[in-house]
Amino acid sequence: MEWIELSVFTSSEGVDILCGCLLGMGVNGFVVKDSKDFEEFLENKTGNWDYLDDDLMGLRDCETCVTVYLPDNAQGKENFAAIKTELERLKSIDTDGSFGRLEYELSNVNEEDWANNWKQYFKPLTVGEKLLIKPSWEDAAPDEKRIILEIDPASSFGTGQHHTTQLCLELLEKYLSDGDRVLDLGCGSGILSIGAILLGASECTAVDIDANSVKIAEENAAKNNISTDIYTAYCGNVIDDAELVKKIGGGYKIIVANIVADVLIAMSDIFADFLTDDGVLIMSGIITERKNEVIDAVKECGFTVLANAEKEGWAAVAMSR
Repeated sequence: MEWIELSVFTSSEGVDILCGCLLGMGVNGFVVKDSKDFEEFLENKTGNWDYLDDDLMGLRDCETCVTVYLPDNAQGKENFAAIKTELERLKSIDTDGSFGRLEYELSNVNEEDWANNWKQYFKPLTVGEKLLIKPSWEDAAPDEKRIILEIDPASSFGTGQHHTTQLCLELLEKYLSDGDRVLDLGCGSGILSIGAILLGASECTAVDIDANSVKIAEENAAKNNISTDIYTAYCGNVIDDAELVKKIGGGYKIIVANIVADVLIAMSDIFADFLTDDGVLIMSGIITERKNEVIDAVKECGFTVLANAEKEGWAAVAMSR
């Protein structure tokens, strides 16, 4: 398998935060380079050395960075999109710049080339009992009986290939009724909110912290012949933007939130404000090791578990008040 090297530039203070976010997204292997490590090495009075190799000397003046290796396939593309969205979130909360510049670089590949080359892995995919997800460059069979959801994720998360997306769509199919209003928090490509409308929702509001994702979600809605009368997308952070929360309003029968565990926990006390009394909250983006942590946080806000599902290390849960 080919691998893509992705380096994120941060600060000594930001390393633990960034690595924690990566672990929360299921990225378990990374390399940290930090000049602070070199200083600590020199200050180690018990060290017995008289030669430093070039790799170690290179730490002396390096910019702190965390490097991960992503598979050169659809899964790697999804991971890349999720990491970019998480960097936007970290920038939004890092008001004093203590996490460094939080920019990334790809090695051995041009981002634009990769965005096109990975398309070879994105094929039509059936999800649940009703949906067929496909990109615009693939054709569905003339006699296809499933509802076709056409999605071009571009640089946003959400092709349908990732287990968390599939789990959310399956739970949506289970709990969505015709005419329901749906709120998609962390919409990425818009796949969940668009899927909700195709499954019978009367209207959807999509929200993402990344402006590019909001643009892509709107474009994907149009590709599925969904009008702006029933599909609205906003850019912002519902955790700390009161004006955005006011725009979104309440009265939603279903919330879908496919993000990461830490963000879901941070949102736990505002989910109820958006939902009807009998509404359903569907969450994913959770590695199985943190499922109970997320569930417990939301339970403290008055929710109970309706159903949960797992697939290859990822979990999704449906909860109600």
